[in-house]
This record gives sequence, C-alpha cells and structure tokens, in this order.
Amino acid sequence: MKLSIVIVNYNVQHFLEQCLQSVLVAIKNIDAEVFVVDNNSVDGSVTMVETKFPTVNLIANKDNVGFSKANNQAMEIAKGEYVLLLNPDTLVEEDTFEKVVAFMDGHPEAGGLGINMVDGKGNFLPESKRSLPTPEVAFYKIFGLSWLFPKSQRFGKYHLTYLSKDETHEIEVLSGAFMLMRKEALDKVGLLDEDYFMYGEDIDLSYRIIQGGYKNYYYHEARIIHYKGESTKKGSLNYVFVFYNAMAIFARKHFSKERAQLFSLLINFAILLRASISLINRFVKRISLPILDGVLIYAGLFLISNYWEMTVRASEGLHYPKEFFLFVLPFYVLIWLVSMQFSGGYDKPIKLSNIIRGLIAGSAIILMGYGLLGEEIRFSRAVILLGSIWVFAIVPAVRLVLHFFKRDGYNLNSEKTKRFLVVGKSEEIERVESLLKDTFSTPGFVGHYMVDDAADLSRLDDFIRINKVGEVIFCAKDVPAQKIIDCMTQTKFQEVDFKIAPNESMFLIGSNSINTAGDLYAFGINAITKPTNKRVKRLLDVLLALIFTAVLPLIIWFMKSPLGLFRNIIYVIIGKRTWVGYVRDLNAHQNFNLPKIPDSVLNPKDGLEAGTPDEEGLLRLNMMYAKDYRVSNDLNVIIKGFRNLGRN
Repeated sequence: MKLSIVIVNYNVQHFLEQCLQSVLVAIKNIDAEVFVVDNNSVDGSVTMVETKFPTVNLIANKDNVGFSKANNQAMEIAKGEYVLLLNPDTLVEEDTFEKVVAFMDGHPEAGGLGINMVDGKGNFLPESKRSLPTPEVAFYKIFGLSWLFPKSQRFGKYHLTYLSKDETHEIEVLSGAFMLMRKEALDKVGLLDEDYFMYGEDIDLSYRIIQGGYKNYYYHEARIIHYKGESTKKGSLNYVFVFYNAMAIFARKHFSKERAQLFSLLINFAILLRASISLINRFVKRISLPILDGVLIYAGLFLISNYWEMTVRASEGLHYPKEFFLFVLPFYVLIWLVSMQFSGGYDKPIKLSNIIRGLIAGSAIILMGYGLLGEEIRFSRAVILLGSIWVFAIVPAVRLVLHFFKRDGYNLNSEKTKRFLVVGKSEEIERVESLLKDTFSTPGFVGHYMVDDAADLSRLDDFIRINKVGEVIFCAKDVPAQKIIDCMTQTKFQEVDFKIAPNESMFLIGSNSINTAGDLYAFGINAITKPTNKRVKRLLDVLLALIFTAVLPLIIWFMKSPLGLFRNIIYVIIGKRTWVGYVRDLNAHQNFNLPKIPDSVLNPKDGLEAGTPDEEGLLRLNMMYAKDYRVSNDLNVIIKGFRNLGRN
C-alpha cells in the first residue's frame, strides 16, 4: 500500500465531512487507506462517518486522548509506505496526493513533507514552512522582530519568510495540519511523543526525523485549504497556555540545560505577554462601543442639565445638587446601555431597529421610575425628555459613522444586503439558492454562474465585478477543488468572501482569515442561537426562576415533584438548565445537527394537546423549536407542562 491518511477529529463534524469528500476524490488513483480517529466527539461525527463513509477505518475513542495519542493509534496499524497526518478542517486538491507521493518517490532522502497551505480566503499560511524554535528564533518571534523584518535571514527564521512560498525548499519543521512522512523514517525515529496533548508534537517529530538522517521539505506545487480555527481557537487563552507549554516540553527534551532554562524564561514571558494582550484585546473590543455610547450620552445629559439649570431653574432659585451629576445621570446612562444590550443593540451586524427598541425601553424605564419617586427627589422630567431626544440622535449617528468608515462588524443590516454568487450547475445552484433563502430572509442578491463539465471560471471576475458580489459560493459537486483554490488565491478576489457547499449537505463552510474560526452556515436551524434569542431566552429563564422562587409556597402543591422544582430553579439560575428546550428521550445521534443549548426541564412535546409523536415526529419538533424560537412558544409549553416543572 502506498499511502495511509490519518485524520483526528474532535467535534468538527461538518468540516470532517467536507475533508473526507475531498480525500476520497484525491486517492482514486492511489492505493491508499483512510483512518478517522474520533476523540469522543458529541456532535454526531462518528455517526456521520459510519453512515456516509463506510470505507473509512473509524477508531472511536471513549475519551479525548489528545492529538498525539490519537494519531499514534492509527499510525501503529497503518500499512502505507507513506503516512499523512491531515487536519479535519482541510480541503485537498484532486491531485494533491499524487503530486506529494511522486515527490517523495523521487527524493529518497526526504523523511517528511509539508505543502502550500492557504486559509479560507486564499491567503498563504506562514506555518507551511518553519524552522526550529530555538531560543534565538523564539526571541525574534515573541518581540515582533520576525514581523518587522520578514525578509531577513536572521530575524525571519521562525516562518522562513525570506524563502519564497512559490519554490520548494528544505525546511526543519512540518505542520501537523498536513504532515507527510516516510513510514521507514517513523520506524526509525518513533511516532508522535504523547507527552504533548496538543501542539508541539509536530515540531518534536520533525526534529527527530532530521536527527534520524532524513530531510524535511516544503513542496510548493501541491496545495490545500486549511480553515485554521475550528479545531483550535487560536485567539483563546487556553491556546496560549497549551501552545507555549508544548514549546517548554520541547526545550526540556532537546536543548541543553542552560538553553532550556533560557527558553523557559522566554516561554513564561511570552505566556504572560500573549495572555495579557489577549485579555486586554477581548475586553477592549467588547466594551469600547458601550463606553463610547456612555461618554457621549453623559456629555449630552450634562450639557442639557446645565442649560436647563441656567435658563429655567436658576430663575426659580433652584439648582441641581452635585449628587445629580455624580449618581443620577450615570444611572440614566446605565439604564439606556443595559436596555440596548438586551435588545441586541450591540450585536453584529448592527441593526438600527434593535438600537431604537432598546432606547425606547430605556426611556420608558427611566420615566416610570421617575414617576414612582417622591416629590422631594424628583430632579427634572425635562432633562429626561430632552436627554431622550439626544440619545435617539447620537447613538444611531455613531453607528452611521462606523458604517461609513467600514469598520469591521459595524455595517448596517449586512445580513439583508449580502450579495451572493453561486457557482455550479443548475441543480446544485437551485439547491444552494433555496438554502440561502432559508437562512437569509431577504438576501440582497443571489446570482448564478453556470459551469459545464470543464468548470470554466474564466469569466468569474467579470461576474463578481459587474454584480458587486461580496460572497462567492462554490458547489463542490460541480467545481474541482483545484479550481476553487485557484480562484481564492488570485489577488483580484481579495475583497471577496468564499464559501463551499459540500455535496448533499445542508451547510456551507468557509473562513475569512487566519484569526477567525471557520464560518459555518447551518441552514434553517440557527434561530435559537442568534445572540438576541440567546439573551432573551436566558433572561426569561432567570425571571421565571425568580418568580417561581417568590411564589414557591403556593405552587409546590401543584407540582408532581416539589423538591425537583427547587433543584431546577437553582440549575436554571446557574445556567446548567433551561426551562424549555429539546426533547431529550431520543437517540443521541438524532440531535447532533441542532444548535447546542443547556438540557431542559420541559420540551415542545409538553405543549402538545394530543398524544406523543413517534421518534421522527419528535425530531421534527426539535428542529422546528430550534428554527423558529419565540418566547411565546416557551411560555405556552410552561403553561401546559406546569405540573412537570420539577422533572429531573
């Protein structure tokens, strides 16, 4: 056997399915075997592989044993002359395997091979070629010198940025996303070191291959898409700690004691630096707009109050106390900001309707609160009314400015104005178009680019330019992966987003940058996980839990399980449960495509007037609940299933 392909999967079912489809096409002319090692995924990955890819060798672990051990499980029984470790969030060209096998056959000194990897927007991924992270190299990377001087052979060594990506080179480190190795070399130097749970194991094995007398190569003539982000969230704090801890393991194992200590100091500094930057960046992004709103709203209220005091109240001998400016006005600001948050005013893309709804609710709350105050502490209704006018003017104005300057995520109603171009044959185009209409109620434009068996894309540029297309969707059934990647890597398409519609699947896959997780459209079942719906559902859960707590002495007499109600109130408040959710008494795999929400006390079945449907009917109930979430539906289920609120 020529080639053994090993794919380790953990909760990326949709990406794995697309990856396997491309792999099976690419091995049609090669004597090859494919292994999928699943690390106890809960998203239905195992069922999907068993159902759709019966020829794949599946190893289903009962625990998450980590990347190294999972790969070793398959490599220990692999029969191929070459072994390829491949990430599930990848898509390979039709001739990728033929090219890399031919290169290895022609270079007997080669122990390992990496290739040209691009992200979901067609950008070259620098980790396609790397050198060993020695203390010197790590220092240049950590302090940004490699970024400042990418063409320097000294400073640009981490990602070998001084070497052309369009030429084949001898390198030191292969990427675990696509790591082709000679089985003979593995038998000599050993498999992946299982001390590494995730990250660093590819560096360690690459180094041992070189120590074993072989060479590692970067081969530029073969390409894959690496969505880079679904399996591993690289912006997370967890990634920072796990990755740099892996580097420390590598240093202790392969460097002298003195160099390892120096490297450990650098690693600890890097962890502190990167973790701090990550926290600060996340915090700033989250609060920058609310802070800007708060400052502008308060400034307006302050000026209005001073104007009203000088022109009206002063003539009556009245003045605002300093507590009014220190406490009352900031409290008004807080109410408006919180109201906007709960109405979805800070969701992206921005919707002015959500903002206006939040501001109306905030103004109403302030006025009602004002009406309940005693006469002696009522400062001024005029400031509230004039302040509301200011708020309704300044907050939308800020969004319009952000929209005008095209700040990322601040484009108004982009969901409704997206302009799509679907590329494929008529049958697949019609299928994808119907799915788009299910996902986006009013897409701005859905154009068609028909291809024949040759999949000629020579006029695609004109279609995109003339129709001002923002997102291109390729039908994988009709357009070869090689031509898709060709289009994505052309610089003239850099302002365009790309998605791929895998054959016979109800989703699209894409990723817009190296720093973002792969974007996924799962059609028709995403309503319950929209940010606004998640907030509203959580607010409803907590409010109902507080109400049930307040009237507990009265309602426990109507419960089938009074103690169960008390337990569920606690679980709901801490977020472990929700009052209404999916039917749980189904086979686990039947719900794997549904958006994730906490386990529920009640479910749509409790709201039915008639008897219980069969399993297919229950699954449809779950899908309908997820697709079209409404507070009224939850309240209806709670009213009809009231006596079961103590259910375990």
